Amino acid sequence: MENPVVKVEHLSHRYTSQWAIKDINFEINERGVVGLLGSNGAGKSTTMNIICGVLNQTEGEVYINGISLRDNPVEAKKHIGFLPQKPPLYGDLTVDEYLVYCANLRLMNKSEIRAAVDKAKERCGIMHFSDRLIRNLSGGYQQRVGIAQAIVHNPKFVVMDEPTNGLDPNQILEIRELIKEIATDHSVLLSTHILSEVQATCGYIRMIEHGNMVFTGTMEEFNNYVKPDSFVVYVDNFPSVETLTAIEGINSVDELGAKKYRIHFEGGRETMQRLVQESVKNNWGLSEISLEKSSLDEVFAQLSGKRKPKA
Repeated sequence: MENPVVKVEHLSHRYTSQWAIKDINFEINERGVVGLLGSNGAGKSTTMNIICGVLNQTEGEVYINGISLRDNPVEAKKHIGFLPQKPPLYGDLTVDEYLVYCANLRLMNKSEIRAAVDKAKERCGIMHFSDRLIRNLSGGYQQRVGIAQAIVHNPKFVVMDEPTNGLDPNQILEIRELIKEIATDHSVLLSTHILSEVQATCGYIRMIEHGNMVFTGTMEEFNNYVKPDSFVVYVDNFPSVETLTAIEGINSVDELGAKKYRIHFEGGRETMQRLVQESVKNNWGLSEISLEKSSLDEVFAQLSGKRKPKA
């Protein structure tokens, strides 16, 4: 059985009299990208700060590679790489100077630093900028340098906070691919507010709202959290709305134009099958039928309590 790289047990934290998070429990395994979601004030940042060792929790335990972050923070942090939302770059240093500096901060053996820096540069595609001042790099390459400092000491666990923030579309695609490549042999925790970023990058989701863990599962389970209640059909010989709503399970019909209609239903796939059978029997000319999935925004809104679930 795969041992978790991160194990969070009964984690709670209180600011004065108010609990920011309460009884959070989850594990993160050795490889893959885990998305950490939560709206503003949900407790996401508090959880991240505790996991990274920036904040001491009020209650509970965090283990990094089996080491207690509370009892042995220096050893635990050797297994953590962190890319904050604004990378901690020094513009007056060259890429090489900066990465060597970061490796020393990580208490790496002096004899291993040169090889580790070269490996991180090669992996992040910045080898040809070794002697370039960081301030002279584009935003995308500065972000690559930020990722390189997070992995230079080869940690098991890498935390990235909004890693594509402020990048252009091409740079976003490049950074996404780099994150997925790093996740082939690291565990990556990705914190972002951009749901399309989660969909494009993450295999697993952890979502915190009102200080509680409200969802933990795969990306597919997150996508399917809200059951579809409508499907779209293309019909050549459309019958009357009254005829369609007479079919068991069909509630209403919206005309979308160009022989396209949205049908709101209940009762699952059986309702769709009844519609197909009626179409064949009455020669309606049904040429296409497809379920409409809820958007990630709708799933997020329901989980965060900002929209009531559908009846």
